[in-house]
Amino acid sequence: MSHIVSLDSRQEAALQAIADKFVATHKGDVMKALKEMVVLNGHLQEKLDTASRAAPQPRRLVG
Repeated sequence: MSHIVSLDSRQEAALQAIADKFVATHKGDVMKALKEMVVLNGHLQEKLDTASRAAPQPRRLVG
């Protein structure tokens, strides 16, 4: 992954709250939450890959 995102303090706080809630849904088991996040990200990446293959490619005019 070559894209690094910088967050300001408000964004960091919002992300922390979401992460805390996600871990709480897994009864505080951080590893279980992390494993589920990896699986969810894999499913989303597959959908993105499928959508990008299905999208028509822009044509270049040669001339």
